[in-house]
Amino acid sequence: MRHEGPSRLMIVDDEAEMRGMLADLLSGDGYLVDAASGGAELDDALASREPDLILLDVAMPGEDGLSIAKRVKASRATPIIMLSALGDTVDRIVGLEVGADDYIAKPFDIGELRARVRAVLRRGDQASPPPEEPAAPGASTDLVPFGEAMLSLANRTLIGRDGELVTLTPTEFDMVETFLHFPNRVLSRDRLAAPISPEAPCPLDRAVDIRVTRIRKKIEADPRRPRTIRTVRGAGYIYVPKLPPA
Repeated sequence: MRHEGPSRLMIVDDEAEMRGMLADLLSGDGYLVDAASGGAELDDALASREPDLILLDVAMPGEDGLSIAKRVKASRATPIIMLSALGDTVDRIVGLEVGADDYIAKPFDIGELRARVRAVLRRGDQASPPPEEPAAPGASTDLVPFGEAMLSLANRTLIGRDGELVTLTPTEFDMVETFLHFPNRVLSRDRLAAPISPEAPCPLDRAVDIRVTRIRKKIEADPRRPRTIRTVRGAGYIYVPKLPPA
């Protein structure tokens, strides 16, 4: 949950010079900044405090950034911006597939970095409403069915069939919300790309496909044979709500 006061950022990079440069820059912008040289130091830091955003280098010795991002995203919804000297599109796509919220290639423009940090934090603020009082027995809730899960609109999370809480990244929730507003209608990739930055690190069509794939894994009984979010070849995707029992 977002804490009160300045946003707390965590920089994870094996290069001390890069950690120092980013820490000086971002602390000068008013953020609280912590730093770690790799996955082990990050784990130690996360055990005692939760950052609002992690800036994570990809190419590090030992456990690389992609592996760290996948592991972190499996247990928490903390936004992650990947930093990489690798400009290859495949590397950027993999970063999105493991759950990264944004991606910046090194060397990056300082103004762009600041803008992306602000944008991801802003989405995170929207995704973290204050906790609500428990509903009284028999009272209505904000839960709506979505595939094999139930979607909490207030908490922007999913509840699986087994009752397990399933996190959604801010961009995933934006896409789910778009589908909910337009059931049984074919939505083009351009329409679904509306919440995605026009400066996305790979073509918008590919970014949309990646997010749809990630959502399917969370709400479909068999993501390889989706029944809730279906592909319409050459047109986009269609959300087909589950019919209530007769």
